[in-house]
Amino acid sequence: MDRVTDRASSPAASPPAVPAPPTPLLAPLLSAEGQALLAELRDHDPAQELALATRLRREHPAELVSAALAQARLRQRAVAKFGAEDAYRMYFTPNGVEQATRGSVAAHRAARFRALAPDARVTDLCCGIGGDAIELARAGLAVTAVDLDPLTCEIALTNVRTLAPDDPPVAVTRADVLEYDTTGADALFIDPARRGGRGRIFDPEAYSPPLSWAVDAVRRAGAGAVKIAPGIPHELIPDDFEAEWISDGGDVKEAVLWHRREGGHGNGDGGGGGGGGMRDGLASVVRGTRRATLLPSGATLTGRGLPDPPVRPVGRFLYEPDGAVIRAHLVAEVAEDLDGGLIDETIAYITADEPRRSAFATAYEITDQLPFGLKKLKALLREREVGVLTVKKRGSAVEPEELRRRLKLKGPHATTVFLTRVAGAPTMLIGHPVA
Repeated sequence: MDRVTDRASSPAASPPAVPAPPTPLLAPLLSAEGQALLAELRDHDPAQELALATRLRREHPAELVSAALAQARLRQRAVAKFGAEDAYRMYFTPNGVEQATRGSVAAHRAARFRALAPDARVTDLCCGIGGDAIELARAGLAVTAVDLDPLTCEIALTNVRTLAPDDPPVAVTRADVLEYDTTGADALFIDPARRGGRGRIFDPEAYSPPLSWAVDAVRRAGAGAVKIAPGIPHELIPDDFEAEWISDGGDVKEAVLWHRREGGHGNGDGGGGGGGGMRDGLASVVRGTRRATLLPSGATLTGRGLPDPPVRPVGRFLYEPDGAVIRAHLVAEVAEDLDGGLIDETIAYITADEPRRSAFATAYEITDQLPFGLKKLKALLREREVGVLTVKKRGSAVEPEELRRRLKLKGPHATTVFLTRVAGAPTMLIGHPVA
């Protein structure tokens, strides 16, 4: 049975058979009237919300209209993370939308959990609105989800019941994770809060709960993962954890610390090598390894302990590594696979003389290399009738929008300019993507 319980006891203990009643804020939305309102507001225009609210309040209680409008806005925001099919059936809080894991990333992580510990019950601490619990259940894993806020717990339970009704049962528990007894847990997933009253939190020890506490909790359980900010300094990553950086559609979304006690679930051997499909390395967690995973392909690159690539003159081709590769400090691995080098010792652009296919970098053919200068760039683009300019920068303070405004481009052609440094000198590289 899926249920919410209030306790701070062992997950092995049997929770009460009767679920806690819905909170006053959520229950009206689950009524027939609330469901009809949400259906009507699915595609509403926020710009027309005032007039819409005035009309709806003639037919429905004002508090219900306000709650439905707020939920409709949150669902529209959530589409980017969960897709329309799931988002418009889920319930959210403002913080829940902001901090929830993107659905595709949660599905990838659930697949790793399934391969790492196929028979485990995963205890999801700081479960939020239940995004990860849903995907863990969809992957066939039993889940105990824990959060402190009563409304958030009710939302998590409702979301799981709605999106994973036929999968293993999910128990939702309202408790302070710092006091929750994880004795007997098979595997832990911990997603500490990384935002406070003043915005994003950068100090891992200021997470709630702190990173050191989360790491120790996973060690005690013997298997699990901790979600962290992708910008975490590498020196703060524990030596007995694997660190994985995940991008989706080219955007870095998060990093995860993975741990498996030696001799525990899964296959701890292997994990080296270059690219592969989503299944490559799912079951392996290698201590001290750095990994970059690119979604939606699932291609994975793991570190080989290579030294920094050499700096060399710009060749015919320029490769832009995926952000997850850069965050994981795996540019050297990509450069070796491409038989390339760096254009500057501080810039993560790889150059090579021959085109090679790579799942981990986008290739561009370079046609021009110029010292940085607005007049030179403007003259070249005008001569070639370039009206559409893609601006990429690394190691340059120039703002792309300001550059386009000053260039006043006209013409039928398109090109790409890289504002960067080559061997320490400000440089413009002109080119186009390689098909």
